[in-house]
Amino acid sequence: MGHMGEDSLICDLGNGVSMSGDEECLEKRANTSSIQDAVKVLLTALGEDINREGIIKTPLRVAKALSEGTIEGSYDVTGYAISVKEIVEGALFPEGGVEKNKVVGDAGGVGGLVIVRDLDFYSYCESCMLPFYFKCHVGYVPSAQRVLGLSKLSRVTNVFAKRFQEPQRLANQVCSALHEGIQPTGVAVVLQCKHIPFPDMESNSLHSNHKGVLGILVSSGSGVFQNKDANLWADFFGLLNFRGIDKDKIIDKGSLDYCWCPSLSSKVSPKNEEMNPAMVTAVASILKSLGEDPTRKELQGTPARYTKWLINFQCNSIEKALNGSLGSCTNGALNTNGVVGFDEKIHSELNLPFLSQCEHHLLPFHGVVHIGYYISKGFHPIEKRLLQSIVHFYGIKLQVQERVTKQIAETVSALIGGNVIVVVEASHTCMISRGIEKFGSNTATIAALGRFSTDLAARAVFLNSIPKAIYLSEH
Repeated sequence: MGHMGEDSLICDLGNGVSMSGDEECLEKRANTSSIQDAVKVLLTALGEDINREGIIKTPLRVAKALSEGTIEGSYDVTGYAISVKEIVEGALFPEGGVEKNKVVGDAGGVGGLVIVRDLDFYSYCESCMLPFYFKCHVGYVPSAQRVLGLSKLSRVTNVFAKRFQEPQRLANQVCSALHEGIQPTGVAVVLQCKHIPFPDMESNSLHSNHKGVLGILVSSGSGVFQNKDANLWADFFGLLNFRGIDKDKIIDKGSLDYCWCPSLSSKVSPKNEEMNPAMVTAVASILKSLGEDPTRKELQGTPARYTKWLINFQCNSIEKALNGSLGSCTNGALNTNGVVGFDEKIHSELNLPFLSQCEHHLLPFHGVVHIGYYISKGFHPIEKRLLQSIVHFYGIKLQVQERVTKQIAETVSALIGGNVIVVVEASHTCMISRGIEKFGSNTATIAALGRFSTDLAARAVFLNSIPKAIYLSEH
Protein backbone atom coordinates (compact mmCIF):
# COMPACT_ATOMS: atom_id res chain seq x y z
CA MET A 1 0.00 0.00 0.00
CA GLY A 2 1.50 3.33 -1.02
CA HIS A 3 2.13 6.10 1.46
CA MET A 4 -0.37 8.93 1.38
CA GLY A 5 1.22 12.33 1.86
CA GLU A 6 -0.07 15.05 4.14
CA ASP A 7 -1.38 16.98 1.16
CA SER A 8 -3.88 14.20 0.41
CA LEU A 9 -6.57 13.48 2.94
CA ILE A 10 -9.31 10.86 2.97
CA CYS A 11 -12.43 11.47 5.06
CA ASP A 12 -14.64 8.53 5.99
CA LEU A 13 -18.20 9.82 5.77
CA GLY A 14 -20.00 6.61 6.67
CA ASN A 15 -22.21 4.33 4.55
CA GLY A 16 -19.16 3.33 2.50
CA VAL A 17 -18.76 6.83 1.07
CA SER A 18 -15.39 8.56 1.13
CA MET A 19 -14.33 12.03 0.16
CA SER A 20 -10.80 13.12 -0.68
CA GLY A 21 -9.08 16.48 -0.68
CA ASP A 22 -8.03 19.04 1.91
CA GLU A 23 -10.86 21.50 1.32
CA GLU A 24 -13.71 19.02 1.63
CA CYS A 25 -12.22 17.32 4.72
CA LEU A 26 -11.63 20.61 6.47
CA GLU A 27 -15.18 21.69 5.70
CA LYS A 28 -16.60 18.45 7.11
CA ARG A 29 -14.47 18.72 10.25
CA ALA A 30 -15.55 22.34 10.74
CA ASN A 31 -19.22 21.42 10.38
CA THR A 32 -18.87 18.52 12.83
CA SER A 33 -17.08 20.79 15.30
CA SER A 34 -19.82 23.43 15.10
CA ILE A 35 -22.50 20.77 15.72
CA GLN A 36 -20.59 19.56 18.77
CA ASP A 37 -20.40 23.10 20.13
CA ALA A 38 -24.16 23.52 19.64
CA VAL A 39 -24.90 20.21 21.41
CA LYS A 40 -22.81 21.34 24.38
CA VAL A 41 -25.00 24.46 24.61
CA LEU A 42 -28.12 22.27 24.62
CA LEU A 43 -26.80 19.89 27.28
CA THR A 44 -25.70 22.75 29.53
CA ALA A 45 -29.11 24.40 29.21
CA LEU A 46 -30.72 21.13 30.30
CA GLY A 47 -28.70 21.25 33.51
CA GLU A 48 -26.30 18.48 32.52
CA ASP A 49 -22.58 18.32 33.30
CA ILE A 50 -20.97 18.07 29.86
CA ASN A 51 -17.88 16.55 31.47
CA ARG A 52 -19.85 13.69 33.09
CA GLU A 53 -18.59 10.29 31.98
CA GLY A 54 -21.77 9.21 30.22
CA ILE A 55 -22.18 12.51 28.38
CA ILE A 56 -18.68 13.76 27.64
CA LYS A 57 -18.68 12.14 24.18
CA THR A 58 -22.36 12.85 23.45
CA PRO A 59 -21.66 15.99 21.35
CA LEU A 60 -19.37 13.97 19.05
CA ARG A 61 -21.82 11.06 18.81
CA VAL A 62 -24.71 13.41 17.98
CA ALA A 63 -22.65 15.21 15.34
CA LYS A 64 -21.69 11.91 13.69
CA ALA A 65 -25.25 10.57 13.77
CA LEU A 66 -26.73 13.71 12.23
CA SER A 67 -23.99 13.97 9.59
CA GLU A 68 -24.39 10.33 8.56
CA GLY A 69 -28.17 10.55 8.71
CA THR A 70 -28.36 13.42 6.22
CA ILE A 71 -25.30 12.68 4.08
CA GLU A 72 -27.03 11.44 0.93
CA GLY A 73 -29.71 14.09 0.87
CA SER A 74 -27.41 17.01 1.52
CA TYR A 75 -24.70 16.12 -0.96
CA ASP A 76 -26.15 13.80 -3.59
CA VAL A 77 -25.97 16.38 -6.41
CA THR A 78 -22.65 18.11 -5.92
CA GLY A 79 -20.22 15.96 -4.02
CA TYR A 80 -19.29 12.57 -2.74
CA ALA A 81 -22.64 10.78 -2.60
CA ILE A 82 -23.97 9.07 -5.70
CA SER A 83 -26.79 10.84 -7.55
CA VAL A 84 -30.02 9.16 -8.59
CA LYS A 85 -29.02 9.39 -12.25
CA GLU A 86 -25.76 7.54 -11.60
CA ILE A 87 -27.55 4.84 -9.59
CA VAL A 88 -30.13 4.13 -12.28
CA GLU A 89 -28.10 4.51 -15.48
CA GLY A 90 -25.64 1.82 -14.49
CA ALA A 91 -28.30 -0.74 -13.65
CA LEU A 92 -30.77 -0.84 -16.55
CA PHE A 93 -30.76 -4.23 -18.24
CA PRO A 94 -32.40 -5.46 -21.47
CA GLU A 95 -35.33 -7.78 -20.97
CA GLY A 96 -37.81 -8.79 -23.64
CA GLY A 97 -41.55 -8.63 -23.30
CA VAL A 98 -44.30 -10.97 -24.49
CA GLU A 99 -44.06 -11.94 -28.15
CA LYS A 100 -47.29 -10.38 -29.39
CA ASN A 101 -47.59 -12.75 -32.35
CA LYS A 102 -47.77 -15.72 -29.96
CA VAL A 103 -49.83 -14.48 -27.00
CA VAL A 104 -51.69 -11.43 -25.80
CA GLY A 105 -50.54 -9.88 -22.53
CA ASP A 106 -47.91 -7.96 -20.60
CA ALA A 107 -44.83 -9.38 -18.91
CA GLY A 108 -41.07 -9.04 -18.60
CA GLY A 109 -39.52 -5.83 -19.86
CA VAL A 110 -42.74 -4.50 -21.39
CA GLY A 111 -45.77 -4.02 -19.15
CA GLY A 112 -45.02 -6.57 -16.43
CA LEU A 113 -45.54 -5.05 -12.95
CA VAL A 114 -42.45 -5.22 -10.71
CA ILE A 115 -42.77 -4.61 -6.95
CA VAL A 116 -40.20 -4.56 -4.17
CA ARG A 117 -41.85 -4.69 -0.75
CA ASP A 118 -40.90 -4.05 2.85
CA LEU A 119 -37.87 -1.82 2.37
CA ASP A 120 -36.99 -0.44 5.82
CA PHE A 121 -35.62 3.09 6.17
CA TYR A 122 -35.47 6.03 8.52
CA SER A 123 -35.45 9.73 7.83
CA TYR A 124 -35.45 12.92 9.89
CA CYS A 125 -38.71 14.79 10.43
CA GLU A 126 -38.28 18.35 9.20
CA SER A 127 -40.79 19.64 11.75
CA CYS A 128 -39.07 18.42 14.91
CA MET A 129 -35.67 16.92 13.83
CA LEU A 130 -36.49 13.53 15.35
CA PRO A 131 -35.91 10.40 13.25
CA PHE A 132 -38.95 8.62 11.89
CA TYR A 133 -39.14 5.08 10.58
CA PHE A 134 -40.83 4.07 7.36
CA LYS A 135 -41.44 0.95 5.34
CA CYS A 136 -41.40 1.51 1.60
CA HIS A 137 -43.21 -0.52 -1.07
CA VAL A 138 -42.26 0.54 -4.59
CA GLY A 139 -43.26 -0.78 -7.99
CA TYR A 140 -42.99 0.13 -11.64
CA VAL A 141 -44.19 -1.05 -15.03
CA PRO A 142 -41.21 -1.52 -17.38
CA SER A 143 -41.18 -0.22 -20.93
CA ALA A 144 -38.81 -0.29 -23.92
CA GLN A 145 -37.68 -3.79 -22.92
CA ARG A 146 -35.58 -2.53 -19.99
CA VAL A 147 -35.69 -3.48 -16.32
CA LEU A 148 -33.89 -1.98 -13.33
CA GLY A 149 -31.68 -3.93 -10.94
CA LEU A 150 -33.91 -4.49 -7.90
CA SER A 151 -31.42 -3.19 -5.34
CA LYS A 152 -31.44 0.18 -7.06
CA LEU A 153 -35.02 0.82 -6.00
CA SER A 154 -33.74 0.72 -2.43
CA ARG A 155 -30.71 2.87 -3.23
CA VAL A 156 -32.83 5.59 -4.81
CA THR A 157 -35.21 5.63 -1.85
CA ASN A 158 -32.26 6.00 0.50
CA VAL A 159 -31.03 9.11 -1.33
CA PHE A 160 -34.24 10.93 -0.44
CA ALA A 161 -34.56 9.42 3.02
CA LYS A 162 -31.18 10.82 4.09
CA ARG A 163 -32.42 14.37 4.55
CA PHE A 164 -35.00 16.29 6.56
CA GLN A 165 -38.34 15.16 5.19
CA GLU A 166 -42.09 14.85 5.51
CA PRO A 167 -43.88 11.72 4.27
CA GLN A 168 -45.78 12.96 1.22
CA ARG A 169 -42.86 14.89 -0.24
CA LEU A 170 -40.61 11.87 0.36
CA ALA A 171 -42.99 9.60 -1.57
CA ASN A 172 -43.31 12.15 -4.39
CA GLN A 173 -39.55 12.56 -4.71
CA VAL A 174 -38.86 8.83 -4.85
CA CYS A 175 -41.63 8.36 -7.43
CA SER A 176 -40.50 11.27 -9.60
CA ALA A 177 -36.82 10.28 -9.51
CA LEU A 178 -37.55 6.69 -10.48
CA HIS A 179 -39.86 7.72 -13.29
CA GLU A 180 -37.28 10.11 -14.69
CA GLY A 181 -34.44 7.61 -14.35
CA ILE A 182 -36.16 4.46 -15.65
CA GLN A 183 -38.61 6.02 -18.12
CA PRO A 184 -41.19 3.29 -17.37
CA THR A 185 -44.89 3.20 -18.10
CA GLY A 186 -45.50 4.19 -14.47
CA VAL A 187 -44.17 4.14 -10.91
CA ALA A 188 -46.08 3.51 -7.65
CA VAL A 189 -44.80 4.23 -4.15
CA VAL A 190 -46.49 3.52 -0.80
CA LEU A 191 -44.87 4.53 2.51
CA GLN A 192 -45.87 3.36 5.98
CA CYS A 193 -44.39 6.01 8.27
CA LYS A 194 -44.06 5.85 12.07
CA HIS A 195 -43.21 8.80 14.33
CA ILE A 196 -42.24 8.82 18.00
CA PRO A 197 -44.89 10.60 20.15
CA PHE A 198 -44.35 13.78 22.12
CA PRO A 199 -44.99 13.41 25.87
CA ASP A 200 -47.92 15.23 27.45
CA MET A 201 -46.15 17.06 30.24
CA GLU A 202 -49.36 18.41 31.76
CA SER A 203 -49.70 15.07 33.54
CA ASN A 204 -47.14 12.99 35.39
CA SER A 205 -47.77 9.87 33.35
CA LEU A 206 -48.42 8.42 29.94
CA HIS A 207 -51.94 7.05 29.82
CA SER A 208 -52.56 3.32 29.40
CA ASN A 209 -54.05 3.96 25.95
CA HIS A 210 -50.96 5.90 24.92
CA LYS A 211 -49.65 4.75 21.56
CA GLY A 212 -46.01 3.92 21.16
CA VAL A 213 -45.78 5.33 17.67
CA LEU A 214 -47.93 7.52 15.45
CA GLY A 215 -48.47 6.29 11.93
CA ILE A 216 -49.49 7.56 8.52
CA LEU A 217 -49.83 5.98 5.07
CA VAL A 218 -48.98 7.98 1.95
CA SER A 219 -48.67 7.11 -1.72
CA SER A 220 -47.48 8.62 -4.97
CA GLY A 221 -47.94 7.52 -8.58
CA SER A 222 -46.73 8.50 -12.02
CA GLY A 223 -47.71 7.51 -15.56
CA VAL A 224 -50.33 4.76 -15.48
CA PHE A 225 -50.45 5.09 -11.68
CA GLN A 226 -51.43 8.76 -11.68
CA ASN A 227 -55.10 7.75 -11.59
CA LYS A 228 -55.84 6.16 -8.19
CA ASP A 229 -58.64 4.14 -9.79
CA ALA A 230 -56.36 2.58 -12.40
CA ASN A 231 -56.45 -1.20 -12.68
CA LEU A 232 -52.73 -1.47 -11.97
CA TRP A 233 -53.25 0.06 -8.52
CA ALA A 234 -55.58 -2.86 -7.81
CA ASP A 235 -52.78 -5.25 -8.75
CA PHE A 236 -50.31 -3.29 -6.62
CA PHE A 237 -52.52 -3.30 -3.51
CA GLY A 238 -53.52 -6.88 -4.15
CA LEU A 239 -49.90 -7.85 -3.64
CA LEU A 240 -49.71 -5.75 -0.46
CA ASN A 241 -52.92 -6.93 1.19
CA PHE A 242 -51.26 -9.60 3.25
CA ARG A 243 -48.88 -6.89 4.53
CA GLY A 244 -51.83 -5.39 6.40
CA ILE A 245 -52.12 -2.30 4.22
CA ASP A 246 -55.59 -0.82 3.84
CA LYS A 247 -55.62 1.39 0.76
CA ASP A 248 -58.62 3.32 2.13
CA LYS A 249 -56.40 4.65 4.92
CA ILE A 250 -53.83 6.12 2.56
CA ILE A 251 -53.76 9.90 2.59
CA ASP A 252 -54.71 11.38 -0.77
CA LYS A 253 -51.89 13.22 -2.48
CA GLY A 254 -52.14 16.93 -1.73
CA SER A 255 -54.44 16.55 1.29
CA LEU A 256 -51.87 15.58 3.93
CA ASP A 257 -52.51 17.19 7.29
CA TYR A 258 -49.10 18.41 8.33
CA CYS A 259 -49.98 17.69 11.95
CA TRP A 260 -48.73 14.15 11.28
CA CYS A 261 -45.77 15.31 13.36
CA PRO A 262 -46.90 15.43 17.00
CA SER A 263 -44.71 18.48 17.65
CA LEU A 264 -47.20 20.57 15.68
CA SER A 265 -50.13 19.63 17.88
CA SER A 266 -48.62 18.77 21.28
CA LYS A 267 -49.48 20.89 24.29
CA VAL A 268 -46.80 23.18 25.61
CA SER A 269 -45.69 22.45 29.15
CA PRO A 270 -45.66 25.44 31.53
CA LYS A 271 -41.93 24.88 32.03
CA ASN A 272 -41.13 25.39 28.34
CA GLU A 273 -43.54 28.19 27.42
CA GLU A 274 -40.54 30.52 27.50
CA MET A 275 -37.82 28.67 25.64
CA ASN A 276 -34.16 29.39 26.10
CA PRO A 277 -33.16 31.50 23.07
CA ALA A 278 -29.61 30.12 23.24
CA MET A 279 -31.02 26.61 22.72
CA VAL A 280 -33.10 27.71 19.73
CA THR A 281 -30.07 29.43 18.20
CA ALA A 282 -27.94 26.32 18.80
CA VAL A 283 -30.46 24.08 17.01
CA ALA A 284 -30.62 26.51 14.08
CA SER A 285 -26.82 26.37 13.82
CA ILE A 286 -26.99 22.55 13.69
CA LEU A 287 -29.37 22.74 10.74
CA LYS A 288 -27.07 25.19 8.99
CA SER A 289 -24.03 22.97 9.63
CA LEU A 290 -25.91 20.10 7.97
CA GLY A 291 -26.38 22.15 4.80
CA GLU A 292 -29.98 23.16 5.52
CA ASP A 293 -31.44 26.65 5.40
CA PRO A 294 -33.11 27.34 8.79
CA THR A 295 -35.13 30.13 7.15
CA ARG A 296 -36.75 27.73 4.68
CA LYS A 297 -40.51 27.81 5.19
CA GLU A 298 -40.77 24.21 6.36
CA LEU A 299 -37.90 24.63 8.85
CA GLN A 300 -38.69 28.04 10.32
CA GLY A 301 -40.32 26.65 13.47
CA THR A 302 -38.16 23.53 13.72
CA PRO A 303 -35.47 24.88 16.11
CA ALA A 304 -38.16 25.94 18.60
CA ARG A 305 -40.00 22.62 18.30
CA TYR A 306 -36.85 20.56 18.83
CA THR A 307 -35.99 22.76 21.81
CA LYS A 308 -39.46 22.10 23.21
CA TRP A 309 -38.83 18.37 22.87
CA LEU A 310 -35.48 18.57 24.68
CA ILE A 311 -36.79 20.71 27.54
CA ASN A 312 -39.11 17.84 28.47
CA PHE A 313 -36.01 15.95 29.60
CA GLN A 314 -34.61 18.50 32.04
CA CYS A 315 -33.34 17.24 35.40
CA ASN A 316 -35.92 17.37 38.19
CA SER A 317 -36.40 15.88 41.64
CA ILE A 318 -38.86 13.02 41.99
CA GLU A 319 -40.64 14.66 44.92
CA LYS A 320 -41.23 17.83 42.91
CA ALA A 321 -42.28 15.87 39.84
CA LEU A 322 -44.81 13.75 41.74
CA ASN A 323 -46.10 16.69 43.78
CA GLY A 324 -45.21 15.00 47.08
CA SER A 325 -47.31 11.90 46.44
CA LEU A 326 -44.29 9.64 46.74
CA GLY A 327 -43.35 10.98 50.16
CA SER A 328 -46.87 10.69 51.54
CA CYS A 329 -47.15 7.14 50.20
CA THR A 330 -43.84 6.14 51.77
CA ASN A 331 -44.73 7.67 55.13
CA GLY A 332 -48.10 6.00 55.25
CA ALA A 333 -47.08 2.61 53.92
CA LEU A 334 -44.67 1.54 56.62
CA ASN A 335 -46.40 0.34 59.79
CA THR A 336 -44.80 -2.99 60.61
CA ASN A 337 -45.31 -3.00 64.42
CA GLY A 338 -42.43 -5.46 64.57
CA VAL A 339 -44.10 -7.94 62.19
CA VAL A 340 -41.73 -9.54 59.66
CA GLY A 341 -42.70 -11.42 56.46
CA PHE A 342 -44.57 -10.82 53.24
CA ASP A 343 -47.65 -11.74 51.27
CA GLU A 344 -47.03 -14.82 49.08
CA LYS A 345 -49.00 -13.33 46.18
CA ILE A 346 -47.07 -11.61 43.38
CA HIS A 347 -48.69 -8.26 42.65
CA SER A 348 -47.97 -6.89 39.20
CA GLU A 349 -48.59 -4.05 36.78
CA LEU A 350 -47.73 -4.85 33.17
CA ASN A 351 -47.31 -2.78 30.02
CA LEU A 352 -46.81 0.62 31.64
CA PRO A 353 -45.75 2.81 28.68
CA PHE A 354 -42.70 5.03 28.90
CA LEU A 355 -40.68 7.41 26.76
CA SER A 356 -37.10 8.45 27.30
CA GLN A 357 -34.11 10.10 25.65
CA CYS A 358 -30.76 8.33 25.21
CA GLU A 359 -28.03 10.42 26.81
CA HIS A 360 -25.43 9.00 24.42
CA HIS A 361 -27.03 10.18 21.17
CA LEU A 362 -29.92 12.49 22.22
CA LEU A 363 -32.28 10.12 20.44
CA PRO A 364 -35.54 8.81 21.90
CA PHE A 365 -36.26 5.29 23.04
CA HIS A 366 -39.67 4.04 24.12
CA GLY A 367 -41.42 0.93 25.28
CA VAL A 368 -43.14 -0.67 28.26
CA VAL A 369 -42.30 -1.39 31.89
CA HIS A 370 -43.48 -4.45 33.82
CA ILE A 371 -43.37 -4.37 37.63
CA GLY A 372 -43.87 -7.30 39.98
CA TYR A 373 -43.58 -7.25 43.77
CA TYR A 374 -44.36 -9.02 47.03
CA ILE A 375 -45.90 -6.84 49.74
CA SER A 376 -44.07 -7.01 53.04
CA LYS A 377 -46.15 -7.10 56.22
CA GLY A 378 -47.34 -3.64 57.14
CA PHE A 379 -47.18 -2.34 53.56
CA HIS A 380 -49.99 -1.84 51.07
CA PRO A 381 -50.37 -2.41 47.29
CA ILE A 382 -49.29 0.51 45.12
CA GLU A 383 -51.85 2.26 42.96
CA LYS A 384 -51.25 1.87 39.25
CA ARG A 385 -51.37 5.64 38.89
CA LEU A 386 -48.38 6.07 41.19
CA LEU A 387 -46.39 3.32 39.48
CA GLN A 388 -47.03 4.93 36.10
CA SER A 389 -45.92 8.30 37.52
CA ILE A 390 -42.69 6.77 38.82
CA VAL A 391 -42.02 5.21 35.41
CA HIS A 392 -42.79 8.50 33.70
CA PHE A 393 -40.51 10.48 36.01
CA TYR A 394 -37.46 8.31 35.45
CA GLY A 395 -38.16 8.10 31.72
CA ILE A 396 -38.48 11.81 31.07
CA LYS A 397 -34.79 12.68 31.38
CA LEU A 398 -31.55 11.85 29.62
CA GLN A 399 -31.15 8.16 30.35
CA VAL A 400 -29.77 4.75 29.54
CA GLN A 401 -32.10 1.77 29.77
CA GLU A 402 -30.04 -0.11 32.36
CA ARG A 403 -30.15 2.88 34.71
CA VAL A 404 -33.87 3.61 34.34
CA THR A 405 -34.63 -0.06 35.13
CA LYS A 406 -32.57 0.09 38.32
CA GLN A 407 -34.04 3.43 39.42
CA ILE A 408 -37.62 2.27 39.04
CA ALA A 409 -36.88 -0.92 41.00
CA GLU A 410 -35.16 0.93 43.84
CA THR A 411 -37.99 3.45 44.18
CA VAL A 412 -40.73 0.80 44.17
CA SER A 413 -38.71 -1.30 46.61
CA ALA A 414 -38.90 1.47 49.22
CA LEU A 415 -42.70 1.52 48.89
CA ILE A 416 -43.36 -2.21 49.43
CA GLY A 417 -40.54 -3.45 51.57
CA GLY A 418 -37.84 -4.62 49.20
CA ASN A 419 -39.07 -7.52 47.05
CA VAL A 420 -39.50 -6.21 43.49
CA ILE A 421 -38.70 -7.13 39.91
CA VAL A 422 -38.75 -4.67 37.02
CA VAL A 423 -38.51 -5.50 33.32
CA VAL A 424 -38.12 -2.75 30.73
CA GLU A 425 -38.64 -3.52 27.04
CA ALA A 426 -37.74 -0.74 24.63
CA SER A 427 -37.11 0.14 21.00
CA HIS A 428 -34.15 2.48 20.54
CA THR A 429 -34.13 5.02 17.73
CA CYS A 430 -30.34 4.93 17.75
CA MET A 431 -30.50 1.29 16.63
CA ILE A 432 -32.19 2.26 13.35
CA SER A 433 -30.91 5.76 12.62
CA ARG A 434 -27.18 5.17 12.99
CA GLY A 435 -24.59 2.44 13.03
CA ILE A 436 -26.00 -0.98 12.18
CA GLU A 437 -29.47 0.38 11.26
CA LYS A 438 -31.10 -2.70 12.78
CA PHE A 439 -34.84 -2.37 12.21
CA GLY A 440 -37.30 -4.26 14.39
CA SER A 441 -34.88 -4.87 17.25
CA ASN A 442 -35.71 -4.15 20.88
CA THR A 443 -33.88 -4.36 24.18
CA ALA A 444 -34.96 -5.93 27.50
CA THR A 445 -33.40 -5.18 30.89
CA ILE A 446 -34.17 -6.66 34.33
CA ALA A 447 -33.68 -5.47 37.89
CA ALA A 448 -34.47 -8.04 40.63
CA LEU A 449 -34.34 -7.00 44.29
CA GLY A 450 -34.98 -8.89 47.52
CA ARG A 451 -36.60 -12.29 47.09
CA PHE A 452 -36.66 -11.96 43.31
CA SER A 453 -32.85 -11.83 43.27
CA THR A 454 -32.57 -15.36 44.70
CA ASP A 455 -35.90 -17.11 44.05
CA LEU A 456 -35.64 -18.42 40.48
CA ALA A 457 -39.17 -19.87 40.60
CA ALA A 458 -40.67 -16.51 41.56
CA ARG A 459 -38.75 -14.79 38.77
CA ALA A 460 -39.95 -17.38 36.26
CA VAL A 461 -43.61 -16.96 37.32
CA PHE A 462 -43.42 -13.21 36.80
CA LEU A 463 -41.49 -13.35 33.51
CA ASN A 464 -43.94 -15.88 32.10
CA SER A 465 -46.82 -13.51 32.90
CA ILE A 466 -45.45 -10.80 30.61
CA PRO A 467 -47.50 -10.63 27.40
CA LYS A 468 -46.09 -10.03 23.94
CA ALA A 469 -45.18 -6.38 23.74
CA ILE A 470 -47.63 -5.10 21.13
CA TYR A 471 -46.27 -1.64 21.87
CA LEU A 472 -42.92 -2.68 20.42
CA SER A 473 -44.30 -4.56 17.43
CA GLU A 474 -46.22 -1.64 15.94
CA HIS A 475 -43.50 -1.27 13.31
